[in-house]
Amino acid sequence: MSLLLLDQLSGTSRICFKSSMEEQRASGLTDRVVQFQNVGSRDGCEAPHKWSSSGGGKKIDVRNQIFCNRSLNMKNIIAVGFDMDYTLAQYKSETFESLAYEGTVRKLVYDLGYPRELLEWTFDWNYMVRGLVLDKKKGNILKMDRHKYVKVAYHGFKELSKEEKVDVYGTSLVRDSFDEPDYALIDTLFSLAEAYLFAQLVDFKDNNPDKILKDVDYGRMYKDVRSAVDMCHRDGTLKQMVAKEPNKYINEDATIVPLIKMIRDSGRSTFLVTNSLWDYTNIVMNFLCGGRTVHGPDPCNFDWLQYFDVVITGSAKPGFFHEESRVNLFEVELKSGMLINTDNGTPMAQIGDPSPKIPMKSKDKACRVFQGGNVGHLHSLLSIQSSSQVLYVGDHIYGDILRSKKVLGWRTMLVVPELEKEVELLWELRDARKEQILMRNERDSVEDKIHRLSWSLKFEDINEKDKQEMLSAVKDLVCKRDEVRLNLQEAQRDSHKKFHKVWGQLMKTGYQSSRFAHQVERFACLYTSQVSNLRLYSPEKYYKPSEDFMSHEFHLLPL
Repeated sequence: MSLLLLDQLSGTSRICFKSSMEEQRASGLTDRVVQFQNVGSRDGCEAPHKWSSSGGGKKIDVRNQIFCNRSLNMKNIIAVGFDMDYTLAQYKSETFESLAYEGTVRKLVYDLGYPRELLEWTFDWNYMVRGLVLDKKKGNILKMDRHKYVKVAYHGFKELSKEEKVDVYGTSLVRDSFDEPDYALIDTLFSLAEAYLFAQLVDFKDNNPDKILKDVDYGRMYKDVRSAVDMCHRDGTLKQMVAKEPNKYINEDATIVPLIKMIRDSGRSTFLVTNSLWDYTNIVMNFLCGGRTVHGPDPCNFDWLQYFDVVITGSAKPGFFHEESRVNLFEVELKSGMLINTDNGTPMAQIGDPSPKIPMKSKDKACRVFQGGNVGHLHSLLSIQSSSQVLYVGDHIYGDILRSKKVLGWRTMLVVPELEKEVELLWELRDARKEQILMRNERDSVEDKIHRLSWSLKFEDINEKDKQEMLSAVKDLVCKRDEVRLNLQEAQRDSHKKFHKVWGQLMKTGYQSSRFAHQVERFACLYTSQVSNLRLYSPEKYYKPSEDFMSHEFHLLPL
């Protein structure tokens, strides 16, 4: 259970950090990170594969490691696929999410009739995190543990007390599933801006009931936010801005081409499956693979296609992963973007033209570009006999990972950019977290003594003198327990805020794995902070998980 071993700093878990972090301190953590970020070149020819270079074979910075939940032998993988948005293309939250937020606000005001005051609102792109759940009916934002118990809750931007949380979510006879349609899951970085806007609207409605129509409740406001977001995507508002200045909204990554080239050099097929359409996909991939832009000195071309065997745009994931989905597969004519009918990938002749038009091929590799279709078409195009022969890398737990793993049995790798900061803070706070463990143990020990003495006082025949001594001892123990409890709560709050001022640690909620972490464990065979981390490992590597431990084993196994 690698998430458990990554996070808990008691018992065997400490080995995970000692084997990677302590050895690196001598050479300098920062220098190593910079070294990893600077390897590679635009065309993939100048720099050797990182894992096999003269500097390879050393311990990999824990922030760049690939963590394994289920054994995965890369020798069994014949095709590696990638999502584009937030996987190969890492968007800059401070600019891209702000762009999405501003576009959504304008749609709410000018198209859906919301007050013009909204145009003065600003967006804090650091406020929301993945893994949250929006209660559409009540206007609440929730963070839950893996058992779906609400641990942190806000109504708009007002924190709910423990009593309020229990009253709303802990008193029903039947536990809530916290799923659609009454709840919205914030599991992609694309959703952070709409979650923040929803919280703002909740506060606005509560404080200005006369400025929002009476029939517009919290659920209606969320629906309107979603409609505004969809309008931004449909009219191309967001993607037109990104296309003009991709360097403003997308992080440059010189390791993408060497990574894909390494995979292809190992004899594997590579493919791209994205919900973005061809025109936008071509612009983004030109920027990532060659630094080319629409208005730059080097115009966009199709050279990047040499790094893929098949590209499928407009895939409509997660529906794409259902083989019974009867979506037509069209081939894309690269220059015009025209869609050509196909019979399961084979071009079809048009009426009056006995010879079907064959789309232009790229110069080095006969990569074909399609739109639509389903996973059955992809398997046929790549001659894949077994779904377990495919490794798919994506960022969306539902759109990319859950369906491809649960429905198909593809092997999966989830990209979690937030992991870099998470593991770094875990290491920095290791001593403080050990102290918290000791305080918890001390609190539990004192409570056991209180219970033992209280039981004796209630049921045993004790003389008056001994009874008074025991009562005094109980009083002292209660004071000690309260002191330890307060110190522990303060330490936990400090630790919570170091990870995030509102929501705390991404992968934890209290002492339990968060709902997001639980999903990562269930559906991602591998997870890592950046797709380029694959380049730090051999393409023939056998990824093996750490041993799973149950609670009783931590107290029995030697450290």
